[in-house]
Amino acid sequence: MDLSSLKPAEGSTKTRKRIGRGPGSGLGGTSTRGHKGAKSRSGYSRKIGFEGGQMPIQRRLPKFGFKNIHRVEYKAINLSILQQVIDAQHLDKVSVEDLIAAGFISRSQLVKILGNGKLTSKVDVEAHAFSKSAEAAIQATGGTAVKL
Repeated sequence: MDLSSLKPAEGSTKTRKRIGRGPGSGLGGTSTRGHKGAKSRSGYSRKIGFEGGQMPIQRRLPKFGFKNIHRVEYKAINLSILQQVIDAQHLDKVSVEDLIAAGFISRSQLVKILGNGKLTSKVDVEAHAFSKSAEAAIQATGGTAVKL
């Protein structure tokens, strides 16, 4: 037995349908594509959003809204998550690097600390932005909120 003698199991493979090989094959003529029309032509590929010639929905609906190019997007981190990081790593100062190491944010994200949850430890927090309630809660425990 060698590689040249290997064959698939009996009945597991079928021969390919050879279309467009003349009338004697039974699959000549229109080659299983039906009669005329764009879909029967060679090279046909429908454009995305094409609706058979009727006005497409993206052109029927009016344009609205706008994208603010000056928007700054922050990753929200609540005080409850901050407390989890402090408890797990026994920190007295939490920076953006600590949140990256804990897996809560990625390097490219900006961080905003929000005031949901309880903060029980005195801690200095470094972040890109703070909500008023979060800043008040951090200062209430005796810590500081430092904006980067």
